[in-house]
Amino acid sequence: MTGYESLVNFNITVRIGRSTCRQKFEGAAGPRQRANIRAGLKPCQPIGNRMKLLVQPADGITPLIKGIEEAQQTVQIVIFRLDRGDIERALENAVARGVAVHALIAYVNRGGEKMLRKLEMRLLQAGVTVARTSDDLVRYHDKYMIVDDRELYVLAFNFTYLDIDHSRSFGVVTTDHRCVQEAVKLFEADTKRWRYVPEWDNFVVSPLNARKQLEAFLQGAKQQLLIYDPHISDRAMVRVLEQRARSGVEIKIMGRLTRRAEGVAVRKTPIRLHARTIVRDRGHIFIGSQSLSEVELDARREVGIISSDQNVVEGVIKVFEDDWLKAESIQDKPVDPDAPAVKAAKKAVKALSKELPPVAPILERAVKKVVGSEAELTLDAEQIEESVRGAIKEAVKEVVKDVVEEAMAEKELVDEI
Repeated sequence: MTGYESLVNFNITVRIGRSTCRQKFEGAAGPRQRANIRAGLKPCQPIGNRMKLLVQPADGITPLIKGIEEAQQTVQIVIFRLDRGDIERALENAVARGVAVHALIAYVNRGGEKMLRKLEMRLLQAGVTVARTSDDLVRYHDKYMIVDDRELYVLAFNFTYLDIDHSRSFGVVTTDHRCVQEAVKLFEADTKRWRYVPEWDNFVVSPLNARKQLEAFLQGAKQQLLIYDPHISDRAMVRVLEQRARSGVEIKIMGRLTRRAEGVAVRKTPIRLHARTIVRDRGHIFIGSQSLSEVELDARREVGIISSDQNVVEGVIKVFEDDWLKAESIQDKPVDPDAPAVKAAKKAVKALSKELPPVAPILERAVKKVVGSEAELTLDAEQIEESVRGAIKEAVKEVVKDVVEEAMAEKELVDEI
């Protein structure tokens, strides 16, 4: 049986060529962790200069390449998408100088499964130890890297040209021992398909503790929430935002909120958005891979960090405020009716309108199931029809427009490289 067959059939760790994995996994807290707990230190709370902010597209690929190049013993990397040859070469070079490189590859992503399997083979040929995630969740969408068991990179962006060079996104690099060890434990669990139990509240992992921790994080806002999120749709989270807004909290969102919320301001980023980041009261921050959507909180593997590192907080605030001002000027510009994305959206809405059945009878039946068929209830069928159809058309138009714009951006990028 070949190494690759072992990978596919049994998901055991395999190696080809020069790679010899020397990584030791430690699931339980070690002496240093226990000492930190006894000292009452908060999880992922920076001590000295232990956390660094990565801003895309400004920082580019250099910090990631440097991290791999400086590895002396181990590199553990979780990959959902990767099209950067420079990262592959850095991993291959690390193997050549004796570093044990271990890659955990997603079993699937949207439209790129063949590319993932080819990536596995290339990494195996380069001497990288490769494992594949389970298929028990909708997706394994997390992206992080651990270097020498001492440095953790938690990223909102993939290892791709589009995310790194052409999108607004963020990442953090931390040497906080507690956070690093929690990531090591998660990597081992997902590689070996073991059960993972979070031990640090500020290491946010979907679908295990993300909903609880992020809801509490939002609830704790007293003055302001600055949010980057391409798709806020979870009803419970939207209700929390509405409650905070009614309590006087200023809420600004760069991205999309699927329904209107009183007192919440929303704008579109001046460049493509691939960030999930929340700044609370200018003193605390969340950066990770999970949106405030049901599927990313409850059905996918996602990873993020909550911190109070002021350098990171202030860095994101500066970028947010700059993006907010630019978004304001963009909103004032008229929409080009001849833009391909706009034309495609109009065409899709027109086609949908022809096929869409009357919605008032459907809604009336659903309401009667809830309140009872004998209840005195009069519904204005004409008003319902108009309102629901209008909402569906607007939603479809926005989704199609965004999908076409993103597809065009990816095509332009492929043409460039």
